[in-house]
Amino acid sequence: MKIAVFGDVHGNRFALEAVVQDIERHAPDAWVNLGDQVFGGADPAGAWQLQQALKAQHGVLEVRGNTDERLGEPLTETTEKRAMLAWLHAALPDGTGTSVAGLPTQVTLAGGAVMAAHGTPDSAWTYLLLDGKAWASDALVLERLGDLGAVRVVVVGHSHQEHLRQIGPLTVVNVGAVSRQKDGSPLARWVLLEGEGDYWNVTFRRVTYDVNAAAAWAEQHAYQGDKEAAQLRTGKVGH
Repeated sequence: MKIAVFGDVHGNRFALEAVVQDIERHAPDAWVNLGDQVFGGADPAGAWQLQQALKAQHGVLEVRGNTDERLGEPLTETTEKRAMLAWLHAALPDGTGTSVAGLPTQVTLAGGAVMAAHGTPDSAWTYLLLDGKAWASDALVLERLGDLGAVRVVVVGHSHQEHLRQIGPLTVVNVGAVSRQKDGSPLARWVLLEGEGDYWNVTFRRVTYDVNAAAAWAEQHAYQGDKEAAQLRTGKVGH
């Protein structure tokens, strides 16, 4: 079985289009979207439309990310990131926030052998593989995962850091992010899982896309578009 896993699109239609083209060349049997679908500034409405089309065409399984939860919250004077959220609500179709905020925190597939979540199985906000800025210990990762039953592969996003960890019979994968990279490379990321039951291979994929076009869109249209554009171009936060 082939499973394509991507996430942290963060409203970047340009990066997602390139990732989709690369995924389709591998003809996966299943697709998984790890959340944080539209919280970003490189055509979030276009990114939303594409993710909806993928769900209709490929039956993409989806979990909610932490920014998906933000989009489902009512805006008040004390709402964190209120200005960004207000811009997104104006740019996106009505009901988008409710839709993404209502997604589950985890899904299983491949007969229960594979589990997907944004952060941990019960929280879109908790980093599975990080303890502060350092990698979490195997014991902490297992504690955050809880009782997994027959699960042999766990795939997550959230940290925007690719990572592969083997803990006994359990393979834990952070797929990286489609957009808003943090490691100095603007390349879009996704993961291909291949196998069944107790046997799985993990392939990290990196994809080029028109970063300058995405950055230009952000500069022209997005809230704090200069900041978004800088991260897209450099692959780093705060540059």
